[in-house]
Formats: sequence, C-alpha cells, structure tokens
Amino acid sequence: MSHRPDNQVRNLVIVSDLHCGCRLGLCPPGRIRLTDGGTYQASPFQRKVWRWWREFWDEAVPSFTQREPYAILVNGETVDGVHHRATSQVSQNLEDQKAIAVAVLEPLVQSCGGRFYVVSGTAVHSGESGCDDESVARTLGAIPDDTGRYARYVAWVRVGRALVSALHHIGTTGSQAYEATAVHKELVEAFIESGRWNREFPDAVVRSHRHRFSFTGLHTAKGRAISLVTPGWQGNTPWAYRIPGARQSEPQFGGVVLRESKEEEFYFREWVREFSRPKEVWL
Repeated sequence: MSHRPDNQVRNLVIVSDLHCGCRLGLCPPGRIRLTDGGTYQASPFQRKVWRWWREFWDEAVPSFTQREPYAILVNGETVDGVHHRATSQVSQNLEDQKAIAVAVLEPLVQSCGGRFYVVSGTAVHSGESGCDDESVARTLGAIPDDTGRYARYVAWVRVGRALVSALHHIGTTGSQAYEATAVHKELVEAFIESGRWNREFPDAVVRSHRHRFSFTGLHTAKGRAISLVTPGWQGNTPWAYRIPGARQSEPQFGGVVLRESKEEEFYFREWVREFSRPKEVWL
C-alpha cells in the first residue's frame, strides 16, 4: 500500500446509470432546449426522480460524509444512447442527450472541488468504446487515467487505507433468489486475481448496470471486504418488462458513499428510493 497523504479525501460518492436523454432517465426541471430549436420538459415522473436526486445530494451526502470533502465517481451510462430500436428517448440526437447529462452533472464537479471521475458504461448506452461517456466526461473536466481516457474502463481508488475497484459491468440473473450470486463472485474473483499476482486485494468492489442495490461481504485480515452494486436513476423502460426478474420489480434510485472515518474505520452507506407498484384495478 502506498503512503497515505495527510490531506487525503476520505469520502467517495458513487452514482451510476443516469440515462440522460431517456424519457425515463434523469432530467433537470424546466425546459430543455434541443438542437433544431425544439424543447423538452421533464415529465411528472422525472420531476419526482429529480427531487430524489436533489435529496440525495443536498441531505444524504452531507450527512454520510459528515460535511467533509469528497470525490465523486459516476460509474457508467451518463446518457441513454440510441439502442434496441427504442423510441423512449427525448431525442435520438446524441448531442441533445450529452447536453442534458452535462447540465445534470456540472454542478457536482464544482461541489467536489474537481475530484470527479467517470467510468465507461456498456456500448449499448455509452457508445462503442464508451465514446459518449468519454465525451461527457471530457466536457466536464473529469480526471483522466494514465492513458488519457476521461471515462476510464476501471477505477482503482484509495479511500483512506481502503482500496476500491469500480467498473460498470456485472452479470445479471433472471431470479431474485440469485441476485447476490454475481455480486459475491465478483469479490471472490478479485481476491483470486490479486492472490495470483501477489497484489493487494480490494476492500470494496463496486459495480453498477443492474439499477438495483445489493451487497455482500467477507471478513478478512484487514477487517471486512465488501462487494456492492449501485442503484440507478432510470425508470423501467419497455425493454425492462421483457427481462425475467426485472419485469416484476420496481427500479431503484439512489447512490452510495464509501468512507473512512477519523478512527480509520472503512464502511459504506447507501441511499435508496423506490416507486410503489402500480395501483390495482377495481372491476
């Protein structure tokens, strides 16, 4: 483990799966100006989600970080993209979608003092090689990796003494009975790979993609290692209703804070919200 700087930030705030540009994705209130002169106004659904977004940043984050400085990691899929012949986008012009993402995220870059990182999402939503996440991250001035990518494929982050591995992708399941399987496997495989090459194993493995929060963990010589999946910020699209498991569940909205306390305890706090299921029909 490298030497820890005395002024190191000990809080990492993680959000993911914003899907800006989707009519069920994250969108600020007011009228959004589109290319060619048109406008879009957030739906009641999006305005509700936006209130949760502000509640997370205005109330949960200051509480979880104890109002100490923090860094931000957006773990993939800033925009919805053009995919699956979908018709649920605000606009299929990716410049419109990226402009919405920048409007959503730009205030956060200032709030974290520029300690802002982006991980690339799936090619379906983020473009081939993550080009659309890369464009948003570059516009926002995200901290690039050693190769110059502004939307990196994986982020290794030191939070106090703890080492965090974050990337977007993780396996899914058609059964909620096995929802934790891939999450735990990701942690075990990280331990195996670290052991093979005599490297420090991560204290936290962070993945996204599923739009549902879950976590698992193991006790270790260092205390505890955790593996978690972040919630997202998109409602169920028509695509989701075709997928086993997802089609019977409501999407979850929120974020996660990883923190090392002044007593050098490493832990996480999640903030999760979910819509009620649709009202029943009376015959």
